[in-house]
Amino acid sequence: MNRIAEQLAANAEMSEFGHNSVAGLAGPRFELAAGNNPAAFAHQFIDAKSEKDSLIKIAHGTTTLAFKFKHGVMVATDSRATAGNVIASQTVKKVIEINPYLLGTMAGGAADCSFWERVLGMECRLYELRNKKRISVAAASKMLANLVFRYKGMGLSMGTMVAGWDEKGPGLYYVDDNGQRVANDLFSVGSGSTYAYGVLDSHYKYDMEIEEARDVARRAIYHATHRDAYSGGVVRMYLVQETGWVPYPLEDVGELYYRYHPEIQLTNSTESPLTVAAPA
Repeated sequence: MNRIAEQLAANAEMSEFGHNSVAGLAGPRFELAAGNNPAAFAHQFIDAKSEKDSLIKIAHGTTTLAFKFKHGVMVATDSRATAGNVIASQTVKKVIEINPYLLGTMAGGAADCSFWERVLGMECRLYELRNKKRISVAAASKMLANLVFRYKGMGLSMGTMVAGWDEKGPGLYYVDDNGQRVANDLFSVGSGSTYAYGVLDSHYKYDMEIEEARDVARRAIYHATHRDAYSGGVVRMYLVQETGWVPYPLEDVGELYYRYHPEIQLTNSTESPLTVAAPA
């Protein structure tokens, strides 16, 4: 008890400095922001949007996408995790399996996305136990938006999609760390999303068969990984239908290069120097 009292006393002394003082950060024994205003502390010292030079800069980069079509919802992501200019991993699973009918994607800070979507999975299960029925996609996405809205401005970095199937059919929502929630038929999120949108805008249509939808998703992720240094690894795809989600085998973007890159034609050139023969 004496040790706990000493820790509380030290923390109380620390709060007297306020969040603007470096002295207030010198010796905290609890992992709490100094001062009485955590949001102001986070705004001063944390950069989650790559907008300013801060003490804590959250490094993020990825490519995720999802779209609705006549057979369900196709979800696709890359698998590269970066820490600034360092590739931390090539095997990150950026699709969170919330329940057998709901999926979430990760873009932004990996820890934030992973934690809050797992909390969402817990809340969805509690909803099922209380109400004796499966939660809808709209309700799940609203629940996630409400969860993160309480921490708006406190340094979270999260841009996620919630995709699934309920009694109303397929559903797709975008939720970010500000609590913003948007419904649409097509989304792409992450540093490589502009490249993915270029492919999706050219090839997407609602009336696609499953294999055609897979090719559009695969092609969009590949071209994003080819142009965006923060995206790469493998293409991970899921199809969400009335019976639940189904994962597809992983596909290495290095091997997809030989499938898609020869289709690129350079202007004013009789033979493209970028075209490389596939290995025997």
